[in-house]
Amino acid sequence: MATIYEESLEKHGIWKGKISTELKMPLNDTKDLSLAYTPGVAEPCRAISKDKKQVYNYTWKGNTIAVVSDGTAVLGLGDIGPEAGLPVMEGKAVLFKKFGGVDCVPICLDTKDPKEIISICKALAPSFGGINLEDISAPRCVEIERTLIKELNIPVFHDDQHGTAIVVTAAVSNALKLIGKKKEDVTAVVSGMGAAGSSICRMLLDFGIKDILGFNSKGIVLKDDYENYNFLTKELCLITNKQNRRLSLQDAMKEADIFIGVSKPNLITKEMVASMKKDPIIFAMANPEPEIPYADAVAGGAKVIGTGRSDFPNQVNNVLAFPGLFRGALDVRARKITEEMKMAAAMGLASLIKEEELKPDYVIPSPFDPRVAKAVAAAVAETARKIGVAEL
Repeated sequence: MATIYEESLEKHGIWKGKISTELKMPLNDTKDLSLAYTPGVAEPCRAISKDKKQVYNYTWKGNTIAVVSDGTAVLGLGDIGPEAGLPVMEGKAVLFKKFGGVDCVPICLDTKDPKEIISICKALAPSFGGINLEDISAPRCVEIERTLIKELNIPVFHDDQHGTAIVVTAAVSNALKLIGKKKEDVTAVVSGMGAAGSSICRMLLDFGIKDILGFNSKGIVLKDDYENYNFLTKELCLITNKQNRRLSLQDAMKEADIFIGVSKPNLITKEMVASMKKDPIIFAMANPEPEIPYADAVAGGAKVIGTGRSDFPNQVNNVLAFPGLFRGALDVRARKITEEMKMAAAMGLASLIKEEELKPDYVIPSPFDPRVAKAVAAAVAETARKIGVAEL
C-alpha cells in the first residue's frame, strides 16, 4: 500500500496544481464580451478612478488575498526555495476557499531580502483585500509583518506566528476550565522561541497567564543573555522568566502546569510530565513527531494532551483560525488585524465547546466542525467594528 507521501505525490502529478481560476460571469456572445471587457469595462474603471474604495464593489479585491512566501521555512522542510514551496501555498489557498470562502492567489518570491519582500507586497496590495504571509523564516517574518501592518491599509497576517497562537490560546482556555485552574495562577513552559513560540508567549500573556518560561535551542531565555539574542528573543526575554532564573528544561517542568512545544521531537519524557503540577496540560506540536510521544504523555499522567497531528485528539491546526479570521476581516473591510481581533478569534473558537461538553480529548473543535469559521469570523468582525478598524 502506498504511503500518504507517495499517494500525495501521485495526486499532485494528476492535478497539476490544486487550484484554478473560474469565471463568475457568462461569456457566450458579443454582448457578454462588451460587458466584461471593452467598451463596457471602462465604466467601472472610471468609477474606481473617482473613488478608489469602489474597487471593493467592482472587482475581486473584497474577497481575495495573496498568500505570500519566500520558501525559507516550509513546514518541517526548512529553506527549500520558492518553487518547492508552491505546493504548500496552493494547499493554503484550498483551505482558505473550503473553510472560509476566501479566494487566494499563491505567490512565491525569489528573494530572501526582507526589504524586497516588503516592497513587493506593497506593490501588490492594490489587487488584494489582504495578505497572508506564509513559511518565511524567523526573525525576518516578524520584521516583514510588522512593517506591512504599519504601511498598508489592508489586513496582513503571518499565519505561522499567530494562527498557531490563536488555536493554542483557545485550547489552553478550555483545558484550564476543564481542570478547574485559574489562568493567573498557572505557569507555562514554552519550548521554541521562533515565529510560533514568540506569538504564543505574547498571546498567553495577553490572555492572562502571568508566568511563562521560554526555551530556545540553547536553553532558557533570560535577561542575563540579552546581548546574545536576535531582536525577537530580546523582546521575549523582557516579558518571560520574570524572576530571571537559569533553569534547565527538566527543572522548569517541575514548576509547570502547562507545556507547549513548537520545537523538536522527543524533547521531554514521561518522567518530566509526571514531575509537573497536578493535572498537567501538554500541547506538543512539533511535526511530524511531537516533543513527546502521545503514549508517553499519557503514561506521565497528562490530563489534557494536544498535538499538531490529525491522528490524535485535540489537533492544534491553524485551519481552525485563519479562514475565519480573514473571513471576518474581509466582511467588515478591516484595515488591519489587531491583537484584539486575534484574541476574539481564540475566544470565539473556544466558545464552540460548552463547559459541560469539555473532556480531556475534546478541548478544541475539529477542523471539520462547520461552526468554526463562522464563529471565528463573527467574533473577529464584531471586534473590528468595536475598536474602529472596520470600514463597513
